[in-house]
Amino acid sequence: MIKLINANEVGIEAELEKVLNRSSLDEPEKLNVVQEILDNIQINGDEAVLEYTAKFDEAKLNAEEQLVSQAEIEEAYLEVDDEFLSALETAIENIKDFHQRQMRESWMNVDDDGVVLGQVFRPLEKVGLYVPGGTAAYPSSVLMNGVPAKVAEVEEVVMVSPPSELGKMNPYTLVAADKVGVDKIYKVGGAQAIAALSFGTEVIPKVDKIVGPGNIYVTLAKKLAYGYVDIDMLAGPSEVLVLADETAIPRHVAADLLSQAEHDPMASAILVTDSKELATDVQEELEKQLKELSREEIAAQAIEDYGAIILTDSLDQSIEVTNRFAAEHLEVAVEKPFEVLGKIKNAGAIFLGHYSAEPLGDYIAGPNHVLPTGGSARFYSPLNIDDFVKKSSIISYSKAGLEKVKDKAIKLAEVEGLDAHANSVRVRFED
Repeated sequence: MIKLINANEVGIEAELEKVLNRSSLDEPEKLNVVQEILDNIQINGDEAVLEYTAKFDEAKLNAEEQLVSQAEIEEAYLEVDDEFLSALETAIENIKDFHQRQMRESWMNVDDDGVVLGQVFRPLEKVGLYVPGGTAAYPSSVLMNGVPAKVAEVEEVVMVSPPSELGKMNPYTLVAADKVGVDKIYKVGGAQAIAALSFGTEVIPKVDKIVGPGNIYVTLAKKLAYGYVDIDMLAGPSEVLVLADETAIPRHVAADLLSQAEHDPMASAILVTDSKELATDVQEELEKQLKELSREEIAAQAIEDYGAIILTDSLDQSIEVTNRFAAEHLEVAVEKPFEVLGKIKNAGAIFLGHYSAEPLGDYIAGPNHVLPTGGSARFYSPLNIDDFVKKSSIISYSKAGLEKVKDKAIKLAEVEGLDAHANSVRVRFED
């Protein structure tokens, strides 16, 4: 049963805080395991990678078999249906269109003194995509990470994903990667995949940045690898918050809460509302709909442990609670959602209106579904084109331009006690 919390009840603050701040990566035992994996692969390369693949995925491969062949890709197409291909193509088109709108152009500004200032945008040279796998299929993860990388014109996009016990990759994942235009695909997952991309092996290339979701070991590996490579973010369990008033439809709200709860036993599903009637009706709907799910056990545990209905006195108080949570996915199921939008400060993706179901963002709408979790939407953004480009500043001064500011530059350098800095400017006028 989902817990019901009255936000105005005396002494409830501790319970509310527990619900709103649940995520943590402070797991020293797992961190030590991951550090050992990274150290081993940094020293022993493919030999260590293959050992971990055999241990964790029960797949026995040789070094060359890690790279997916063209024959394997062609075989994958025979295992998927036309309906899937059609859905995939629509999703790719929408994701591409959305991310193309984020592209920025290099610029320069020249003033009357001949001073040129600007910024140059260049794509990263090599990016690694991590896609969960094994027996599961996550083609949407391929699209959300691969399409923006290709739109940004990253020179080489490589993908890693764990193989099945038979040493094969999921056909839906393979077809998605081929459709996106991924350059190379490797059968390796877990922390060992992150290590291989971070340090490089004889077979798997070192990349400049790693993007994509994974389990706690993958996330901790990305945390430890940061500095050797860049990463997108440290993603925790999935979460959805539904901000609703009396106009929300209980059946819809319950279905949306469960759509996240079925992801993971640690997924968070929260309803914040000022309608007691809606809160009661959603509780009943959750019980009904849970029984119909193939992943009932997972969803039920998530609802029990990390779900909550938070009852407030007003829509304004509901918005305040919503901003404190800073949800990965936020649904605004109120009578006038666009009037509420201006008051929303913290959220990864915002779904406005009663028919904007959260799974649309996961699959088909176009905005990226790689989103900040655990409250990090207070300061972090969804995966976007900027994650796949680097920016260089352009600075060019004429003698006249430098002469106008030389004394101020020298003064600031002298205040900091950096005589050579000051002299670097001064010598240009000693003639």
